[in-house]
Amino acid sequence: MSRTTSFSAAAVLVGLVIFFALFEIGLRIAFYRSMDFDIEMWKYATVLKKVADDPAQGHEHAPGKRAFLMGVDVEINSRKLRDYDYDFAKPAGVKRVLMVGDSLTFGWGVPVEETAAKRLESRLNAAGGKWQVINAGVGNYNTSQEVAYFFNEGYRYKPDVVVLNYFVNDAEPTPVRKTHPLLGWSYAYVYLKGRFDLLGRQAFGMESWADYYLGLYEGAQPGWLATVASIDKLADYCRENGIPLVIANYPELHDLENYRFANVGDRLRQIAGRGGAVYVDLLDAVRGEPAHTLWVTPSDPHPNGRANRLFADHLLPVVEKAAAGR
Repeated sequence: MSRTTSFSAAAVLVGLVIFFALFEIGLRIAFYRSMDFDIEMWKYATVLKKVADDPAQGHEHAPGKRAFLMGVDVEINSRKLRDYDYDFAKPAGVKRVLMVGDSLTFGWGVPVEETAAKRLESRLNAAGGKWQVINAGVGNYNTSQEVAYFFNEGYRYKPDVVVLNYFVNDAEPTPVRKTHPLLGWSYAYVYLKGRFDLLGRQAFGMESWADYYLGLYEGAQPGWLATVASIDKLADYCRENGIPLVIANYPELHDLENYRFANVGDRLRQIAGRGGAVYVDLLDAVRGEPAHTLWVTPSDPHPNGRANRLFADHLLPVVEKAAAGR
């Protein structure tokens, strides 16, 4: 290789490094407080989460951490939950509802007081009595991880009602934590990865999210089998300890008019029935609503504050009846 060629290659390499560095700096400025789903979910994973001691749980929130994510302040309490600092010991005269779930339960993109858990707590207290509704939602959990959390810590709250909040992707296999040299710090890597993924789905016929979700339930998928086993385990514990279990199925909000996931609800209803649990389909809470009015942003169909209010209103009589029958 000639000296000229070597110089040219080095110049190109230096130019690429400078471009990438400027691109990284620009993204950090532009997305310091953003509403970009990929960037914000990455911030959530890197700032507010840590590896859990139990591999079955995978990850958990880091106690005492806080961040500004998807337009709202998010604070994690000393018990690793996005909620008030409730002690494990239950105060006399208080009824407790423990809500386990994923990012929908966590309240992605909404203030803490607008989560379904806190809205339900407010409604229950307004109706009389003393209630605590504990939000044990963790983003990117599947049902198996949620149940693992319950048996590691959740049961210690001595709940009077347990609500297992279910979403269609909760049948995913428990992920194995992978470390990528760029994933821990690079905005550019996360940004470009998300855009290439979107381009692949839109322009190159990659599997759509709806088809991916439906594929989780085709045949004997290991994630779904683990989900069923976890629900059965939780139902057995609740039945043996006289704790009402409610399985709340949250709808996928992209397209409510041509809803494709009714079969998932049918499966959950059967599992709930055989385990002595109460099944509630929260699709009923938003029927007839324009789907886009329920989203956090036009590109992020997580439930917004309005959707969480509708879900909490629908859950209210179910939880009251369950607690009364204990």
